[in-house]
Amino acid sequence: MKNQLPLEKITRKVYTKKESQTNLEYGVSPEDRTITELLNNGVICLNKPQGPSSHQITEYAKNILEADKAGHGGTLDPNVTGVLPIALGKASRVLRVLLLAGKEYVCLMHLHKDISEDIIRKELNAYIGKITQLPPVKSAVKRVHRQREIYYIDIIEIDGRDVLFRVGCQAGTYIRKICFDFGKKLNMGANMQELIRTKAGPFNEKEIYSLQDLQEAFLLYSQERKEKELRKIIKPVEFAIKHLPKIWVHDSAVNSICHGIDLSIPGISKLESDIKENDLIAVLTLKNELVCIGNSLLTSEDIIKNDKGKVLKTERVFLDLDLYPKWKKNTD
Repeated sequence: MKNQLPLEKITRKVYTKKESQTNLEYGVSPEDRTITELLNNGVICLNKPQGPSSHQITEYAKNILEADKAGHGGTLDPNVTGVLPIALGKASRVLRVLLLAGKEYVCLMHLHKDISEDIIRKELNAYIGKITQLPPVKSAVKRVHRQREIYYIDIIEIDGRDVLFRVGCQAGTYIRKICFDFGKKLNMGANMQELIRTKAGPFNEKEIYSLQDLQEAFLLYSQERKEKELRKIIKPVEFAIKHLPKIWVHDSAVNSICHGIDLSIPGISKLESDIKENDLIAVLTLKNELVCIGNSLLTSEDIIKNDKGKVLKTERVFLDLDLYPKWKKNTD
C-alpha cells in the first residue's frame, strides 16, 4: 500500500515454539483492566491544538484525569497540531519506543516565487531516501549535520505558490527545514505555513481525541460511573507497541524476566517472523500483557531451530513483580 511507514509494511507470521496454556489466576488481559489500572498504565492519542506546547497539553490531560504522572511521545512545536501520544503513570516508560518510531505529517508549504508544477513534483520527490539535515537554530537537539530518511512524499495539491503534501519520515526529521532547504535549492525561498502530524508509530489520525473529548469522558466516568467513552480514549499500554515484533513467553518465565533475568529460548511459547538481530522487540505474556522490551540477540530463524541461547537483552520491564508465580524446578 502507498504511504506506509516501514513498520506498517511488514506482515509477520506467528510461529509456535512450544505449546503452553496460561493460568487465569495470574495477570489479566489488557482489555479486561479496570479504569483505575488504565489511568495508571494507559496511553492516549491526543489531538494537539495550535498554541500550547506539547508539555502544556500533557499537563492539561494529566489534570483532567487527576493522574499522578503523564508524559508525551514526541514534541510538537506550539503551532503544530495533530497526533500527540500521551502516556499515563507507569506507561510513560514506553515513550522511548514512540520517540524512535516513524512519523507522518501533512504540510502546507508556501513558495516565494512562481514555478512550474513539474519542477515542484520532481524536486520534492528527490527528497525520498536518505537526506542530511542541520537542525534549525530553535531546536531541542545539538546543531550538527545528521542523516535522516524520508520514506515517502505525496503531493496532495498545488495551488499557485502553495504546496500541500504528505510526508512519512524517520523520527527526528525537521519538516520546516525541508521547506527551507527546498526554497534555497530552487533559489526562490520557501517556508512552512502549517503542519499537522498524522502518525506517530501506531498512533494515527483515524482515532484521535481532543482535550474536550477527554474531559467529557472523564466526567461521565467520575460522576456517573459510565466507562464506555473513557475506555475508547485510554488504551492499554500494549497499544503503544503494536508496531514492534513480538515474543510470547510461558507463565513460568514471566516473573524471572520481571526480576531482571534475560529471556532465553526455553522460556518462549510463540514468536513472530522476521525478527532480526538488534531489533527492538516486545515480550508478552500469553494474555498479551507487556512484560518488557529489549534488543534481540537472535533472529526468528535462530530461535525456531535452537533449544538454548539468550534471546534478548532486556532494556525495560513493564509488568509488576510477582504477578506471576516464581518458577519452581521440577525435582521429581
